[in-house]
Amino acid sequence: MWERRAFLKAAGAGFLASLLPQRAAALATSELVFASSTLLPSGSFGAALITETGTLIANVALPDRGHDVTYSPVSGRAVVFARQPGTFAVVFDPHGREAPLTIPSVAGRHFFGHGAFSPDGTLLYATENDFDNARGVIGIYDVSGDYTRIGEFDTYGTGPHELLLMPDGVTFAVANGGIETHPDYGRTELNLDTMEPSLCFVDRRDGGLVGKLALAADLHQLSIRHMAVDVGNRVWFGCQFRGAEGAPQLVGYATLDGDIRLIELPDDALRNLRNYVGSVARSAGGDFIAVSSPEGDTILAIDAATARPVFTAPLKDGCGIAPDGGGFLASSGLGDIAGLGGSTAAPHRFDFGFDNHLRRLEL
Repeated sequence: MWERRAFLKAAGAGFLASLLPQRAAALATSELVFASSTLLPSGSFGAALITETGTLIANVALPDRGHDVTYSPVSGRAVVFARQPGTFAVVFDPHGREAPLTIPSVAGRHFFGHGAFSPDGTLLYATENDFDNARGVIGIYDVSGDYTRIGEFDTYGTGPHELLLMPDGVTFAVANGGIETHPDYGRTELNLDTMEPSLCFVDRRDGGLVGKLALAADLHQLSIRHMAVDVGNRVWFGCQFRGAEGAPQLVGYATLDGDIRLIELPDDALRNLRNYVGSVARSAGGDFIAVSSPEGDTILAIDAATARPVFTAPLKDGCGIAPDGGGFLASSGLGDIAGLGGSTAAPHRFDFGFDNHLRRLEL
């Protein structure tokens, strides 16, 4: 538990102090609040809370690089997960009423950067790597017991990345990227010739496999990474191609009844993604899906009903996407925030960079 105590000593008071009165007022009066992992000018890492108007509310210190953020409206707590192969997740109160709490990974596991709360807020779930067995697992944490890890479920694949809870409240969608890694080798990908990506549906009540879907065998180097659920309960996913040659389609959707397919993006839209989708988000109404490519410096929005692009916007090193009132808000590694596709948000640049994901918190 040294990591937890050290983090609280170093960062807890700093977070409470950073929630200045004017920023607390901004949190209380803002219609929309967003969270993202950050890289600070000092080279240290954090998780920022910002408003749609570009106000910085707070920046929670992290011991290393963070990845995605999840939030429970029941407990009023957010969790930022370490980037793979990180060994921490940090729980914090967006209102700054208590010091952050660090969750260390257990022996033989590391976090993959994503997670979700149960609908009643009593359990936290996280994608993790059983690295000695190249097996993906969902770690289960008891919220009322200081986020003690109480068990795990199989993800039925290797290299699980994003985890989403479906609207039914009982089924997880899990993107198994199919890539084997081990902390002894950092982020080196160990099985590119034999990788087997999949999208699995898992019952959160008992860990049972509801369904396992995979693309055609000749697309086995197309790693499924990030997802969003549209208004029709289809799970849209974005891929990252690990092959040496070629430019396959990168965006598709899957359904609980066993359908999985890639959509046909026009050549120019596909080329702009540069074989790499970094984030996927749905619009507030669920009728549009946006994908980003920091490799291609582009954000692409798709009409979920027709599977056709509706707009493309350039954003240098842009990756984070989240719905706002009228469109999408996007963030970049250079510190830019931009409103897209009908958003009324004014462009803004912060003095720190945003990591891969931008999450809207339903405070």
